[in-house]
Amino acid sequence: MRGCASLVLCACADDGGGTESATNTMGNSGSGITSLGTDATDATSEAATMGTSEGSGSATATGTSAPTTGEPPATTGTTTGEPVTSSVGTTAVETTAVETTAADTSEGTSEGTTNGLSDGTTSTSTTGLEPGVCGDGEVNVGEECDDGPANGLPPDATCSDQCTLNSCGDGKIDPGESCDLGPMNGPDNGCSTSCKILPTSCGTQEAEAELIPKPVDIIITIDNSGSMGDEIVGVQNNINVNFAQIIEASGLDYRVIMVSKFGNDTNESVCIEAPLGGIAQGGCNNPPAAPVNGQRFFHYSVEIDSHNSWCRLLTTLNGNVDDDFDFATEGWQKWLRADAFKIFLELTDDGVECSNNNISYDDNNNINSGLTAATKFDQRLITVAPQHFGDSIENRNYKWYSIVGMAYNNPATQPYGPMDPVITGKCPTAENNGTGYQTLSNMTGGLRFPLCDTSKYDVVFQAIANGVVADAKIACDFEIPDPPEGKTLDEDSIEVQFTPSGQMNPLLLTKVAGLAQCDPMSFYVENDKVILCPDACGLAQDDKDATLKVEFTCDPLMPL
Repeated sequence: MRGCASLVLCACADDGGGTESATNTMGNSGSGITSLGTDATDATSEAATMGTSEGSGSATATGTSAPTTGEPPATTGTTTGEPVTSSVGTTAVETTAVETTAADTSEGTSEGTTNGLSDGTTSTSTTGLEPGVCGDGEVNVGEECDDGPANGLPPDATCSDQCTLNSCGDGKIDPGESCDLGPMNGPDNGCSTSCKILPTSCGTQEAEAELIPKPVDIIITIDNSGSMGDEIVGVQNNINVNFAQIIEASGLDYRVIMVSKFGNDTNESVCIEAPLGGIAQGGCNNPPAAPVNGQRFFHYSVEIDSHNSWCRLLTTLNGNVDDDFDFATEGWQKWLRADAFKIFLELTDDGVECSNNNISYDDNNNINSGLTAATKFDQRLITVAPQHFGDSIENRNYKWYSIVGMAYNNPATQPYGPMDPVITGKCPTAENNGTGYQTLSNMTGGLRFPLCDTSKYDVVFQAIANGVVADAKIACDFEIPDPPEGKTLDEDSIEVQFTPSGQMNPLLLTKVAGLAQCDPMSFYVENDKVILCPDACGLAQDDKDATLKVEFTCDPLMPL
């Protein structure tokens, strides 16, 4: 074979008349393809690489025969401009190599790249990387995947930039995962099945908040003056059957505190038997030496005169005047419960006229004086024991019921309500009309009854008992529901839904930091209790058939 000098591509005829064809490939070209005519199918080819290239690596030529496509072979890189002679069949054609760039492409170009090595080998990578490395687009030995430039983009791509498969549940934290506990992924271990740290370890929990009436403490004060004998008997005969039993049947948590002199009714004193009191039935015919208190009934024995019941209540509340048997040296407040709503029941056939702590109370049996006296007593009661009776007039925690010497209603057994005017007339056996007591009943929303007809006390005490049950306020605090076992409640997640009776759409109450931050539709948490803010509490107490639902989530469990 004759040599060719200084040519990038050369073709020479040998002495035997055969045809020798060489095609040079450079730059990004792979194997060259020489198109042959149909009359050259038996020709043989040799590949030779000569000279040097201005491209990025050595040239490699192959002589594979293929059907003619009509397109010249593609070249990339930069060639020298030397003439190139190509022999196809028996005809020799002299061509001149053209300068091309690496971006030039044409049909028939192979996908190889010149790797810049001096040994003339050609890479099969499409990424410009050496073959066999992560990112070359081929799954090589030791790799789980290879998506080329797409590896690790985005971070949670199927194939990582380390050519490992990202798979939630494989037990290792892959890019885009915040945790991975393998088969332990799930709500009970803090890592979700999508390999994310769970915002809550128990999902959204909900519980019905039971609207429970507050306890009720009933304070009964009875005038022990000489004109009250029949009325005291009427109380003793009805206080169990037509009063206590009705309240008991309602399920209400109640107490009765009697502030009146203990003893035989023939002495205008009061004795209460079982089941309310602790004295056996029939035991008050010959009363024991002292009252017997129980779980529901407490007797604070002190004499009440015709006009001084308000002053006696104030002086005995804190024990400034002791009871006759030293049962409560700190006063009858000993038996009051701070969370209980208070009901007062006054029985007297006279008016108010007394002084205590330099304050005079005198209703003078008329409307204006009655208003003055009632206003002063109301303010004083709140001042001396706000924890029991309310911290302001707006937040009163008591009602006052009156059985006094007022004239009969029509019908006679019909009680007077808070909207009815103060009655200045008297019933037949009364001393006075008790305008001060009547006014206090109207101010606090209590009922009023004439005192004189003791034969109707069954109706009177039934009405009072039913009124007490109706007056029982809904408790505006309730225990936070327990989270599922092993979980911890996220206190900040608590929401309360208030659904008024007869409506489908709930009102959402939002959590605030405390009482000072309350707004009309909010609640706060204190001592492991949900406490409705005052306005929201008013909604619940005015609509006892409403429902309250509590929703919450649990604190996330940190993956182990």
